[in-house]
Amino acid sequence: MNETVTELGPHPDDRDLADLCALADGTLPVERRAEVEARIAASPRLTAMLERQRRALAATAIVADEPVPATLSATVEAAVARTRDGARPTARTRWWQGRRLAWRLSAAGAFAAVVALTLVLTLGSGPAGPSVAGAARLALEPALGPAPGALATSPTELLADVQGLSFPDYARAFGWQASGLRHGRVGDRSATVVYYSKAGRHIAYAIVAGAALPQPSGAVVTVIGGVRFQTVSFDGRSAVTWRRLGHTCVLIGGAPRAELLSLASWRDGGTLDY
Repeated sequence: MNETVTELGPHPDDRDLADLCALADGTLPVERRAEVEARIAASPRLTAMLERQRRALAATAIVADEPVPATLSATVEAAVARTRDGARPTARTRWWQGRRLAWRLSAAGAFAAVVALTLVLTLGSGPAGPSVAGAARLALEPALGPAPGALATSPTELLADVQGLSFPDYARAFGWQASGLRHGRVGDRSATVVYYSKAGRHIAYAIVAGAALPQPSGAVVTVIGGVRFQTVSFDGRSAVTWRRLGHTCVLIGGAPRAELLSLASWRDGGTLDY
């Protein structure tokens, strides 16, 4: 097929648009960032589209007191429903859906928090769906079940796991008591969250089933025992994400970065478990 070329350069394909969206919302893997930025910088068309996409995402952060028009809410809800029903639009379709929603939001002159969040989730999920941000959002949801008990055969593990990867029992070593449990989904993956409490503070530990998710860009990296821990912030809370036996783990909540890193990098009996 012959591609269309104008003074702005060739029209982007689905790969270009997917990379552009991921770069704009911060979900592009750090190892691909330089290559994608160079490709976009070489194209006036992609450069302009990236700027528009970033402005659209920034606009969703503006929350006013005025109500969102019912027609706009219906549009967003329908888009989310189609995604939940299994529809996987192409990157090009996602791009234009995002632009149309941004234009309508701008015309409305007011943004509700729920609509802003829904738009960010729709645009930020990327082609593959599940992300570290999605795991963090799940972990910030309330517990739905009782706390798992301690594993009888190990003083450092709980009776909860994801595909054989168990959750740690922090009670004896750190004073964090398991306080609840939640099963949910991150994109098309199942995930489990264990909640811990200590002196009125609360943290949540999420493990996502399946292969490790792309690592977030722009995070602070700390290497402990040869393991790469990334510290990021979600909804004003510190979070640490890392890969443990091929799975993505996220620890988030009411604890400073140093404490979360200490908990995340804890070794069972001096044996590296990562």
